[in-house]
Amino acid sequence: QVQLVESGGGSVQAGGSLRLSCVVSGYRYSSYCMGWFRQVVGGKEREGVAGIDSDGSTSYADSVKGRFTISQDNAKNTVYLQMNSLKPEDTAMYYCAVGGALIATLPSGVRPPPVADDFGYWGHGTQVTVSS
Repeated sequence: QVQLVESGGGSVQAGGSLRLSCVVSGYRYSSYCMGWFRQVVGGKEREGVAGIDSDGSTSYADSVKGRFTISQDNAKNTVYLQMNSLKPEDTAMYYCAVGGALIATLPSGVRPPPVADDFGYWGHGTQVTVSS
């Protein structure tokens, strides 16, 4: 049984930092993509924030580039999202997810952020609130 457990959310003032963690268990495939997504209250879609493939390749949404960093510790089966220079518009429920499809690099060389439909296993989320 695949399980993902997020932690590290909380309330911070604008300009502050948080580090989210996601511990994964039960996922047996050597090739995978881990993604962080966020969804605002009442929002219909989960926005892909950052992704990291099993080979270490990363991708980010334009709105977080330069502020957020995704990383993984394979020995701990944990993926992290370091969030710096937080803004009120970063307020959302943050979810981590794992899937088998790697993020494809576009002909332009750009690696797009992860897409929720490509991920089959999800955590329950951790709330991030940024006040102005």
